Amino acid sequence: MSSYREALEYIYSLSNFEASRSRAAEHFNLARIAGIMEEMGNPETRYKIVHVAGTKGKGSVCAMLESILRAAGHRTGLYISPHLHTFRERIRVAGEYMGEDEFASWIDHMRPLIEATPGVSTFEVATAIAFAHFALQGVEIAVLEVGLGGRLDATNVVRPLVSVITSISHDHMAVLGDTLEKIAYEKAGIIKNDIPVVSAPQHAEVLQVIQSVCTERNAPLTLVSQDWTYEPIHSDLNGQSYSLSYERMPGVAYPYLSMPLLGDHQLINATTAVATVRVLQESGVTIPEETIREGLQGVHWPGRLEVLNRRPLMVADGAHNDESCRLLAEALMRHFDYRRLILIFGALSGHDHTSMLDALRASDPTLVVTTQADHPRAANPAILSSSAESLGMPSRAVPTMSEALQQALSVATNDDLICACGSLSIAAGIREAWMSHAGLPLPPKDPLGM
Repeated sequence: MSSYREALEYIYSLSNFEASRSRAAEHFNLARIAGIMEEMGNPETRYKIVHVAGTKGKGSVCAMLESILRAAGHRTGLYISPHLHTFRERIRVAGEYMGEDEFASWIDHMRPLIEATPGVSTFEVATAIAFAHFALQGVEIAVLEVGLGGRLDATNVVRPLVSVITSISHDHMAVLGDTLEKIAYEKAGIIKNDIPVVSAPQHAEVLQVIQSVCTERNAPLTLVSQDWTYEPIHSDLNGQSYSLSYERMPGVAYPYLSMPLLGDHQLINATTAVATVRVLQESGVTIPEETIREGLQGVHWPGRLEVLNRRPLMVADGAHNDESCRLLAEALMRHFDYRRLILIFGALSGHDHTSMLDALRASDPTLVVTTQADHPRAANPAILSSSAESLGMPSRAVPTMSEALQQALSVATNDDLICACGSLSIAAGIREAWMSHAGLPLPPKDPLGM
C-alpha cells in the first residue's frame, strides 16, 4: 500500500486549482465527477446531505451544523476545504479526521479510475473519496462545503435535504464572473427543484438572483434577517452569547445561546445554521432543542478570529479578501481591548492585497509585518510591504512566518494585540509558529505542504 506521503504526492500531482493561478472556467464541469461517482455506485445517495455554498462563512456554518447534528446523536460526515494543517481535516466522520492509512488506501483503490478520467482534479478526487468514505463508515447525514462557486462545483452532484447559501461577495472573479450578479448565479447553482433553501443576509442584487432561482425551481426560501433575527447579548475572549427569534412563528425563539467564536459575522453564521436546523427538523431529522445549544457551545473552528494568547493578545484569522478584512477590522475593534495593533499579513497572489490592507487600515495598525506562507501561490512579502507603506502603514517584510512572529513579539507589549491574517495558510502557519514558541502540542501536520 502507498504511504500517506505518497498518496498526498499523487493527489497533488493532479490538476490542482488551489495551488495554481490557472483556473480556466472551461475546465469546470460535472461530467468527470458524475462519471466517477457512477463507477463507484453513487455512494453519495446513501445518506442525507446538507449542501453549503457562499463566499464567506460557509466553513463556519458547516462546522456549526455538524456539531449540532453530532450532539443530536447522528453519525455525521463533514467535507470542507481548504484545510489548516493536514489534508485529512477535509474529510471527517463523527468529528474525527480521516486516518492516514485510510486516505492512502482510498488513493490506491481509486488510482485506476483516476487514470481513466483525463483532466480529473485534486478536488474532484477528494470529493469522490469523501462521498465513498462516508457511505463505508455508515454516515447518517453529511454536511458538504462547496469548493468553488456552486453550479459546476464537484459537490453539486448531490441532492440534499436543504441548500444553504452564506454571504456572497467578490471572489474568484476569473472563474465565477466579474459582477455580484454573475457570482450569485454560480453560487445559486446548488439550488435544486423543490429543495428548501436557507440564505444568509445578502446584497440586494445577490438576493434578487437567489429569489429568482428559488422561484424558478419551486424551492422554498428562508431568509436570515427577515425570517430569522438575532440579538447580541455579551462577548468576551471566551466567546459570545446571543438570542434568536423565528419571525414566521413568534413562539419559536432561543433566548440565550452561546458559542466560542467571536465576531458579528459569526452571529449571522450561527443564525443561518439554526435556521437550517429548523428546516431539517421539518424534513424529519430528529434534532432535540437542547442539542442546538450543546452543538453551538461545542463548535471548534480554529483559525477564525481565534485567540491564541492573552498577554499580549494574539489572534489568527483566515480573512482573505477585502470584505472579510473589513469585517475582521470591525471585530478587532469591537471585541478586543488593546493599546496598539501589530498585524502579521500574508496573501496569495491573485488576491487584491492592496484592497485587503486598505480594509485593515481602519483598525489603525502600528506595524504591518508581511510574510510568506508555505503555499505555492504565496505573494512576495516585499511587494505586500510596499503596498502597506503606500497606504501609510509602517511595514517590515520577513521571509518566514516564524520570523514574522518573532518580529511581532519583539515589538508588542502585554497590552498590545498581534493579529495574523490575509489567508488561511497564514493563520495556520502562525498557529504552528506560536504553538512551537510556547511549547504547546503541535496540531497534526502533513509531511509535505500543498
